[in-house]
Amino acid sequence: MYNSIRRNRNIGTENQGYGQNNKLTISSPYGDLKSFYERLSNYQKITRIINNHEFIFIVEETRENSIHSCSINDIQKIIEEIPTKDYGELKFIILRQPKRKEEILSPVWGRLIYSYEFENEYFPAIILDAINTEKKLLWTKKQTIEDQKEFERLKADGHTFVQTKRNFITEFNPEFVRNTQLYRTLSHEFGHYVHYLEVVERPCNHTEDYDEKEKRMDLYFALPKSEKEAFAHKYAEQLKNKLITENKIPFSTL
Repeated sequence: MYNSIRRNRNIGTENQGYGQNNKLTISSPYGDLKSFYERLSNYQKITRIINNHEFIFIVEETRENSIHSCSINDIQKIIEEIPTKDYGELKFIILRQPKRKEEILSPVWGRLIYSYEFENEYFPAIILDAINTEKKLLWTKKQTIEDQKEFERLKADGHTFVQTKRNFITEFNPEFVRNTQLYRTLSHEFGHYVHYLEVVERPCNHTEDYDEKEKRMDLYFALPKSEKEAFAHKYAEQLKNKLITENKIPFSTL
């Protein structure tokens, strides 16, 4: 199947134009074209049909003191509430164990990959990273407006920060990490994908003009990060508020 995204697997990700400390880098084995987040080991694969759409959950074994904060059942319960038109071709939901170096260089709650390679198939993927409960979350006191908004979101998730001279610090409490990843990160990454669908896929639904699609892809990936983040935050907040109003969240681990 033609997939123009595969012509540049890093487009729209941190790997494209993302500066790193030269003394510490996430390397790829010689000859391995996979990105670091595509190199999985010791994983289980579970298929779930959600609203007549096939999702494949890939759950990587965690290290000692690391946890996946959300169960597959937890995630399925949220996905069931997302409009099916927003599933698109998204297929992989990955609960991933980041390497120690990755936890230093590229710590994230989750990420969207527009074309993810798994067992020789390429589909969009949402990744939720395992959290090392022995580490702490540091939040700088020198905050941009967006930093301040996210700081307030984290506190609303339950994270309690202690003020130090330079930072705010909190421990990774499994309950509050689950609040962040299940009720916000998951839908936030769906929001990024929906934004991509609206700019690229949906306008091209009735055309086989690949040049037009590539132009729209270039348009999407050229959008300012702030614009894409604003769309994803709005999508996640609207879904969360709807589910709270309907008394569907929060819920206990399934």
